[in-house]
Amino acid sequence: MVENPPAAVTGEAVAVTGHAAAVPLAMVRQFRIQSDRGTEAEEHMTESLNTASGKSGLPPGSLVHVGSVQAEETRVSLVDYSQDGLVEREIESVAELVTYRGSGTVTWVIVEGLANVGVVEQIGDLLGIHKLVLEDILNTNQRPKFEEYENYLFIVLKALMPQEGRFAVVYEQVSLLVLEDLVLVFKEKQDDLLHAVQQRLRTSKGRLRKLGPDFLTYSILDSIIDRNFILIDELDAAITGLEDHLLMTEPTRDTLHSIQRLRREIVHIRRYISPLRELVGEMLRSESKLIDEKTHIYLRDVFDHIIRIMESIEIHRDILAGLMEIYVSSVSNRMNEIMKVLTAFASIFIPLTFLTGIYGMNFEYMPELGWKWAYPSLWVVFALIPVLLLLYFKRKNWL
Repeated sequence: MVENPPAAVTGEAVAVTGHAAAVPLAMVRQFRIQSDRGTEAEEHMTESLNTASGKSGLPPGSLVHVGSVQAEETRVSLVDYSQDGLVEREIESVAELVTYRGSGTVTWVIVEGLANVGVVEQIGDLLGIHKLVLEDILNTNQRPKFEEYENYLFIVLKALMPQEGRFAVVYEQVSLLVLEDLVLVFKEKQDDLLHAVQQRLRTSKGRLRKLGPDFLTYSILDSIIDRNFILIDELDAAITGLEDHLLMTEPTRDTLHSIQRLRREIVHIRRYISPLRELVGEMLRSESKLIDEKTHIYLRDVFDHIIRIMESIEIHRDILAGLMEIYVSSVSNRMNEIMKVLTAFASIFIPLTFLTGIYGMNFEYMPELGWKWAYPSLWVVFALIPVLLLLYFKRKNWL
């Protein structure tokens, strides 16, 4: 950990932990830090922390990756475009970004994988990004938010994607830096999250290629937020299947676990979707020159999508609450049925126990004991009592 490292950084930091088998502190390969004279100063070791509590005691602006390591290598790609042309390439050095500044085009830089703290630090030094912003980019437990600075805008949100198989949500933090002619996107892993926007840039010379970085930012937000409709459809299918299973079969402990798991997923979904209303609302109220007034109408459309998603989440949360009540009622009804049967059996055996108790007493002068047909008669009474009681219970609809 280096509090104020020099700007020049060589080598790369690659995390050695995987996503599934996470280690409390994932050690990262050493990288060398050059002094201002160009000589090697010393070697430092950085750590990738699983939780934000691991940063306790560190000074503000300390650059440490917090979260599961989703990609072992950091890949930086670039899309430079205008209405007349488009260039796509991967860049080997952050210093190459300088050649694209002030060229009259819009440059979109995509950083995939955050374990290499040195890459994020170099970008911040090159573009004059505040250390606290870089710290937020590397901390993947951020709440979605929008922050406005003098020369750039900072946006953080979560991309939510359904997992294959049973319903579960995969989360990926996406951070955006919006400058005058440059948009930087920092993602946790290498995936197809933004391929739809990239494909639009390749195949169309329309509005996306004509307008500035604010419209590109809108397109990225719209693409990420609209993926939540896919998530809502998957959630709806999972809840419908659970509802049918609960109404058609006896409730089991697995059913309760499924309901609780879906309720927990909805809590996490609301945690990352609900702040998006505030995020887009602040963008609409912003007076920054980096957001053109013509883009507001598109941001309002994104705001409407967020409202629809939130309404769907609330509806499904209410449905799950109803399913929990149905489950509790079903368990209670089943218990009542069992207790009713046991009570009927107990009621039948009470008079039989009473009779056997009487004739089991050791009195000498009991007239029935001397009767020839007393024993067979008692068995007839034993047989008639249960039959008569069962007929009585049936008539009263107690069974």
